[in-house]
Formats: sequence, C-alpha cells, structure tokens
Amino acid sequence: MSKRMAQIRRETGETRIQVQLDLDGSGKSELQTGVPFLEHMLDLFAKHGLFDLRVEADGDIEVDDHHTVEDIAICLGQALREALGEKIGIRRYGQAWVPMDETLGQVVLDLSNRPHLEFRAQFPAQRVGRFDTELVHEFFWKLALEARMNLHVILHYGRNTHHMIEALFKALGRALDEAVQSDSRVTSVPSSKGVL
Repeated sequence: MSKRMAQIRRETGETRIQVQLDLDGSGKSELQTGVPFLEHMLDLFAKHGLFDLRVEADGDIEVDDHHTVEDIAICLGQALREALGEKIGIRRYGQAWVPMDETLGQVVLDLSNRPHLEFRAQFPAQRVGRFDTELVHEFFWKLALEARMNLHVILHYGRNTHHMIEALFKALGRALDEAVQSDSRVTSVPSSKGVL
C-alpha cells in the first residue's frame, strides 16, 4: 500500500495552521496549538486511531479559541481526505463505543464523500478549564464537512463534561481507524456507484 499521508497549510487573517497526518502511523502526536484542552483531545484521537498527527497553530486565542479550533478541524478534514486518495480497498464504514467512567460515547461514520453531521451531545458545563464546550460541535462539524464524511456523534449519558468530550474524541479515533483500514476482499472503491 502506498503511503497514506498528507500535509495541509492554511493561513488567514486569524490563524496560521499546519497539519500533517499519517493514517498508517503508531499513535504519535506533536501538538502546539495554544489550546491545551484541544491538544489533549487530539492526542487521544491520534493514540486511539493509531494515526501520527502533527499540528502547529498560531491563532488569535487572545480573542477566543474559536478560529483556532475551527481551522484545525478544517485542515485535519482536508488532510484526511487527501491521505485517503481514491479510497480504493478501504472498509469505508467505522463505529466505536467508548466508556469513560460514568460516560458512554459513540461515533459512527461513513467516508461517503457526502458530508453530514448528526451531533447528539449536550454538556452540563459551558467550559472545561478555559475551553468553551460549544466548540466541540464546531470541531466535529468542520471535520465532517472538509473530510466529506457522514459523521454521527452520540453521547448516550454522562455527568462529567471532560469525560464526555474525551469519550467522543476517543470514539472518533477508533471509528476512523476502522473505516480507513484496507480490506483485501475489496479490490475497488467500496460503493455500487464505483466512486466515492
């Protein structure tokens, strides 16, 4: 299999982002974003997906974290799409259930080239540290849009907001790992249309 890697750069008046993604990595991450809670979540995503991920971000976090989180998700989605190429031989679908103490999170996805997000999660706290929890939806939405995947994010229950978000990012990594895996029985694009 050829190397499934991509590097994306994005520069705006609000952020400068560089993302490097290797789908066939070992779960290593190098993260410098200025948003510590997001770094924690991206580290978990990489470890549980066994992706190698490098993110460097310089954003207007003196305003708030919104632009930085959004633009990292945009770049990560674009990197995923580029690394997958024509998607020949992949499993395409992935799902994961992740318990985190009192919390149960689930992610189900389809690398369909038809972007959609169903986000069924509500958090009891508006912030974890300084991180605004409404940015979790923003991250998943921009990721789904730019990766062009059908993404269902479901939080079944929980009490601790940190645990809830953590379960979802771990589930994202594991579901995506399943979807991008090659299946020797699939010799073309896994679609009756012949294209994704």
